[in-house]
Amino acid sequence: MKRSTLLISLLFLTGAAFAQPKKTTLERPKLVVGIVVDQMRYDYLYRFYDKYSEGGFKRLMREGFNARNNHYHYAATYTGPGHAHIYNGSAPALSGIVGNDWYDRKANRLVYCTEDTTVQTVGNTGSAGKMSPRNMRVSNLGDQLKIATQGRSKVIGIALKDRGAILPAGHAANAAYWFDSKDGNWISSTFYMNDLPAWVKALNARRLPDQYNAQQWTPLLPLNQYAESTADDVAFEGTLQGEPKAVFPHTFAAAMGLKYEELRTSPFGDQLTKEMALAALKGENLGKNAQTDMLCVSFSSTDYIGHRFGSESVEVEDEYLRLDRVMAELLNAFDAQVGKGNYLVFLSADHGAAHTPGYLQSLHIPAGTREYNEVSDAVKRAMEVSFGAGDWLKRYQNQQLYLNTDLLVQKKVSMEMAFAAIRAELLKTPGIVNVYNLHNVAAMAMPENVRYQLNNVFDPNRCGDFYILFNPNYIEGFRKGGTTHGTTYNYDTHVPFLLYGWGVKPGETTRRTYIHDIAPTVTALLHLIEPNGNIGNPVQEALR
Repeated sequence: MKRSTLLISLLFLTGAAFAQPKKTTLERPKLVVGIVVDQMRYDYLYRFYDKYSEGGFKRLMREGFNARNNHYHYAATYTGPGHAHIYNGSAPALSGIVGNDWYDRKANRLVYCTEDTTVQTVGNTGSAGKMSPRNMRVSNLGDQLKIATQGRSKVIGIALKDRGAILPAGHAANAAYWFDSKDGNWISSTFYMNDLPAWVKALNARRLPDQYNAQQWTPLLPLNQYAESTADDVAFEGTLQGEPKAVFPHTFAAAMGLKYEELRTSPFGDQLTKEMALAALKGENLGKNAQTDMLCVSFSSTDYIGHRFGSESVEVEDEYLRLDRVMAELLNAFDAQVGKGNYLVFLSADHGAAHTPGYLQSLHIPAGTREYNEVSDAVKRAMEVSFGAGDWLKRYQNQQLYLNTDLLVQKKVSMEMAFAAIRAELLKTPGIVNVYNLHNVAAMAMPENVRYQLNNVFDPNRCGDFYILFNPNYIEGFRKGGTTHGTTYNYDTHVPFLLYGWGVKPGETTRRTYIHDIAPTVTALLHLIEPNGNIGNPVQEALR
């Protein structure tokens, strides 16, 4: 071929390539669904794997992306912070959500993470709706979506717990809804609206809580098939209100003066949440709008059941097998309304949970429980012996000691002097590994992962002065059974991170990722700027 002919041919081919039609609009999913499973340890994906259906957790794992080594990055593995930081990619040191509650030195009282006295309940005349996201100082995924679309995207948060609905939905959300155990209604706050939408009123009118309250919680399978759990009748489980033993079947009685409170500690709580999510999907026409919508759903019953019965109980296993079916039902509903491949799902947990101390003790593994007042009593004793009588300790919260700083100044006791006295006394106490001065973390000897977690949690205006590190699987309270969370250990920090659907490349990774990586991964998929307090990075392996 002559050189001139070759050149013409190349020019023709290049021109043909440039002539190919180009996409003129940016593609995004029609709907983003964030799912938080409260108190879901990572191993629950696999412990019950063989009994899961093909359409729930297995579908997410098989067709989606699984970050198998995903951890919390701060020393406050509680419900409020977990729900906040999954969606904002930040850390308590920046966001201000340092616990479910924290001590406010100026007000001299505990502050709840979503409390807001400037708003009123919408949905009934009670006080359970006096909530908003105002205590969270940073933006989140929902806020960024609203910013990018001039508010046209719809963002809805749903959970039995107020903090599980409010903190994921964010500041700019259309609504957050939570369950009031007093009357069994889904309620909201005047922060979002002045009246409930018709679809919420219609769901409340169905009186599903009354139907569930009249039923018994019976096991899904014959009891001898729950091989992944302890026997149904063991000494280290708590009981439901009015029950003499923690055995099936379970019935529901009023607790704490609230008719529907114990429904939370059962799979019926998941059914209530699922029905609310499906009602929102239809009622708000989510995924059918011109802009990307977002639905934030948190399943809270897993946490209530884990706390009450313990991580190794038949009740926990039964709960996850039933929740798996709920997941399948939701995915099928998203398929039907939005279309498979047109929506993005991410799933994680707000924290894990300790292995039940009684169970570990039965295997001769070190574990134990402590009374809540043991630490406070030791601190007061140490300060009075060293520096005289006084109201030295203002609060013990989240394994943190809030000292009376005014009294320290008055008595001319430095923070270092107080720390030395308190630490010496607490280290005599069985079950305590160490005590750390949060004002001087950099100078103290400790494992680097603990240093990282303490640095990420410390907010000088909302945190205490000293942090107490217990032995692994030593928990406060729960002497009568059950378990809890809130430590720096892997059983509390290692939680699922699953991505599924639009823009997701199926696969998995075992490299260490963090909760703060979830939000930037989702914003990368949506082509949005990260939330303003974000400190994480996208999980590149998951992006198609």
